Amino acid sequence: MPPKKTEDKKIGATLVVGGGIGGMQAALDLAASGIKVYLLDSKPSIGGVMAQLDKTFPTNDCAMCTMAPRLVEVGRHKDIEVITLADVESIKGTAGNFTLKIHKRPRFVDEEKCTGCGLCVANCPVHNIIYVTPEKDKIDISDEHAKIMNSIIKEYEDVEGPLVPILQRTNETFNYLPEPVLRYTADKLNMPLSVVCRIATFYKTFSLEPRGKHIISVCLGTACHVKGAGRVTSALEGELGIKRGETTKDMLFTIETVRCIGCCGLAPVLKVGENVHGLMSKTMVPELLHTYEKA
Repeated sequence: MPPKKTEDKKIGATLVVGGGIGGMQAALDLAASGIKVYLLDSKPSIGGVMAQLDKTFPTNDCAMCTMAPRLVEVGRHKDIEVITLADVESIKGTAGNFTLKIHKRPRFVDEEKCTGCGLCVANCPVHNIIYVTPEKDKIDISDEHAKIMNSIIKEYEDVEGPLVPILQRTNETFNYLPEPVLRYTADKLNMPLSVVCRIATFYKTFSLEPRGKHIISVCLGTACHVKGAGRVTSALEGELGIKRGETTKDMLFTIETVRCIGCCGLAPVLKVGENVHGLMSKTMVPELLHTYEKA
């Protein structure tokens, strides 16, 4: 039987291109089978983009909980050689017997002598890009409103967790929470605007839209609903020409609904501001509105 040609011989080594989580696992599986593995990646280190993930499916473990054991195994395995900062330029040969040409970019340090001291960073010949923190956006708030907010914030400067009481006072003062005021408050309290907005949108008593001088809160709890609160609400909407959650054009009235005012014995009940009106009916609505219009 004639001897096999050199190019037909199988070589007991393999190359895994890409050092992500899949590449690392493939290298470990091959090395466990007794095959010499070269793990190549174009980045300075293996691991890929998985480290950027917060949680992983299906266990919701953090990415490093999944990656760390594999990183350690790859680094310690005698049959896995990691080649980083490298790219495959060409490949010749046949399956099982091929030759690759790899371009390996310099690190400018001796990897065998590296102790991780970090001195190479200070002496790196490549200039780092300096990112300048952009200036804060100018808050478009009037001098009058800024003065009011300074007074409110100063009142609660010694209070632990002052955000909620500050927003309560602000909501009472302006009858809603204007956007410039929220931005100004976040800036003065040195906290992210997202935190301020999260509180402002969580509580129903706060409003991000301008509301009328008189806020009508109609109770739609069980007792009030049975006693005809729905008809009272319809009468209010008909008289004012707005729907619940809306404000009249003259900024005089806003209609809102609540689930319970705590006056079930006087159902149906509504509040205008802090004034409670019980035993309401749709025929009483015009007179009630007229009273507050004159006021």
